[in-house]
Amino acid sequence: MQVSSAQLSQSDRTRRIAALRGDTALPPDGSIVLPVNARADLERVLVVLDDLLAYAGKGRFELLLMVNNYPPEQPPDAIAAYTAMGLQVVAQPAIRKAGEGVAITARALGTRAITSPVAIHIDADIRVPHPTPLLDWYVEQIAGGAKAAYTHVGYYDLAPHLAVRFRLLMHVASRWVKRVLLRKPTLRGSAYAIDRDTFLAFYDEGTMADERSIGPTIQARMGRVAYSGARRHTVLTSGRYWQSSWGSALRYVPITLRNNLRQLRVRRPPTGP
Repeated sequence: MQVSSAQLSQSDRTRRIAALRGDTALPPDGSIVLPVNARADLERVLVVLDDLLAYAGKGRFELLLMVNNYPPEQPPDAIAAYTAMGLQVVAQPAIRKAGEGVAITARALGTRAITSPVAIHIDADIRVPHPTPLLDWYVEQIAGGAKAAYTHVGYYDLAPHLAVRFRLLMHVASRWVKRVLLRKPTLRGSAYAIDRDTFLAFYDEGTMADERSIGPTIQARMGRVAYSGARRHTVLTSGRYWQSSWGSALRYVPITLRNNLRQLRVRRPPTGP
C-alpha cells in the first residue's frame, strides 16, 4: 500500500473533530494521543488524522497532538491552525531525556493532558484502514479489564525489493515467536491502547523508559494485555526508511535479536531511599 495525501478540507476536519468528540459535557470514551515531530510530521499527521475522522461509531473520542522538536523561538504555525480546528495541542520544543526513549516521553506528556482513562497512542505515520472497529475494540478491551491492547501491524510504502521483503519476513517471524511461543506481548509504538493510570504509574516509577518494555512490564505485574489479529483491527506503519539493500537487511537480524532479548528483561522499580 502506498500512502496517499490528506483529503479533507480544514472546515471538514473542524466539523468531524467536533462530531468525534460529541457532547463535551460528557467524558470521552477514549483519548487519542498523536506525537508529532515538528521537523517531519506536521503535514504527514493529517493523513492519519483523516483516517481517524472517518470513525462512524457511537463512541466519543478526543484528539490530542503532542508537538515537539522545534526551535523555541519559532513555534510552527501549525500549532495555532490545529488548535483552531478543535484539536487539543500540547507543544514543547525539546523533550529528550537522558536514558529515555523520545517516543515514550512524548506519549507521557500527551497522556498527562487527556481526560479519558483509555489512552490510545497512534504514531503520525500510521494508517488506520478501519477506524470504527479498531477504536471501539480498544475501548471495549480496556473497559473489560485489560491494561493494554494492541493489534496486528502491517506496512505500507515498502520498496519492491527482495531485501526489504526478507527484512519484513524476519520482523514478522520474530514477533510471532515472542507472542505465540514465548507468550510475550509484542505491543509497539505504532498503535496501542493502554489504561492511562497504569501507563503514568509505570512511567513515573522508571520501569517504562522504552516502549519495548511496556507489554512485558504489564504482564509481569499480572496485568492482562489483549491482542487481535483481525484484519479489521490491523494498522499500517510506514516502511519508508527501510533501505533496499541486502547489507541493511542482514544487519537487521542481529539488531532485532539484541533488541528482542532486551525487551524480555523487565526493569524493576527502584526500591528504598
